[in-house]
Amino acid sequence: MGAVAAVRAAVLVVAVALAAAAAGASAQLCDKYYDGTCPDVHRIVRRVLKRARQDDPRIFASLTRLHFHDCFVQGCDASILLDNSTSIVSEKFATPNNNSARGYPVVDDIKAALEEACPGVVSCADILAIAAKISVELSGGPRWRVPLGRRDGTTANLTGADNNLPSPRDNLTTLQQKFAAVGLDVTDLVALSGAHTFGRVQCQFVTDRLYNFSGTGKPDPTLDAGYRRALAKSCPRRGGNSSALNDLDPTTPDTFDKNYFANIEVNRGFLQSDQELLSTPGAPTAAIVNSFAISQKAFFKSFARSMINMGNIQPLTGSQGEVRKSCRFVNGS
Repeated sequence: MGAVAAVRAAVLVVAVALAAAAAGASAQLCDKYYDGTCPDVHRIVRRVLKRARQDDPRIFASLTRLHFHDCFVQGCDASILLDNSTSIVSEKFATPNNNSARGYPVVDDIKAALEEACPGVVSCADILAIAAKISVELSGGPRWRVPLGRRDGTTANLTGADNNLPSPRDNLTTLQQKFAAVGLDVTDLVALSGAHTFGRVQCQFVTDRLYNFSGTGKPDPTLDAGYRRALAKSCPRRGGNSSALNDLDPTTPDTFDKNYFANIEVNRGFLQSDQELLSTPGAPTAAIVNSFAISQKAFFKSFARSMINMGNIQPLTGSQGEVRKSCRFVNGS
């Protein structure tokens, strides 16, 4: 290679490296992202959430779950918030979301308040991340600096929502696979499952454990007998309401604490996917469950880290996507 060609090659390598570095930098989220453009964003979201909580004790858990269900489907892009339209088939009607995922009107209220304060600035994807963070804090959970700067997607993925979201009936192997597919490890799996320490769940998600586990015609053998009898009163075999609500954590249902793990330790995990974390023979998650059951500090630290990890799943940044004017519709639709 001649000297001129060598210099040109070296310049090209440097240019490519700089371009890659710039792309990486633009893709990074930052907790101070709105400091100059919407400095009151956290205060505004907190105000709306406190008001919503007065009418709906479940809302904090529901909003935390909404962020989770968004990020597991084509990344944290607020696709779950899109309604049906001529160009969108909504994820809201996917099996894991239909008549289950909730909190959309509160997101609308947050968006309206932010549009009034700083129009066209705060994305719906970031609203979900901030709402989840503040919901956990206001319920007694950990605090963390949530990285921001996501932009909103312009597509939804109904098939992805049906296939990619963890199911309450998934075994541990399937849960690990679904988390690994989005770059999350077993610690993330256990820590994020700990969000089941608050909120409610419908009878339809536990009746098979009570009466016909894995098609055996018998209850799930890992379910504590006393807890099973209590659940059977709320969710009878016949004549019951499949949509009747039960506390995920019967001890402190509206408080974010480590009791979820303490419940699992005594075979009182409500969902099959909860108890799988401990009761699966040789489970790599068992030791993590035990450590969180012992130490709330350890759980809180891991949960905050895992929420940040989850919030970093394929975010749209820079010139990607858009900042929706309405969280329910793509701009211009």
